Amino acid sequence: MHTGRSALAAGRFEVALSHFERAHILGQRFVIPHTRSHWAMLRAGWRLRDWREVIGQVPRIFASLIFSRIWVPLGNTGRSRVSAFKPMPVPDDLAAVLRATD
Repeated sequence: MHTGRSALAAGRFEVALSHFERAHILGQRFVIPHTRSHWAMLRAGWRLRDWREVIGQVPRIFASLIFSRIWVPLGNTGRSRVSAFKPMPVPDDLAAVLRATD
């Protein structure tokens, strides 16, 4: 999240979104980190003037508050361009981190 926020502040919005996606994968099982990743994606979408991203993040923020501890689709990047219900492959480096925290 820190690297994503730095990229967002520097105006590197797509880079920021990439980092926020990775943070989403790591934090989606935890309410606060999950919600923060969606909020960060909303902010990046706003700065990009990507209204699809902004509008798509609003329900995801609310869903993250409710469902993070119940069910999440493993590996989902959290972006509005993918289904909120679609499991996705987890990048190898993040899979190692997730295994270490289980």
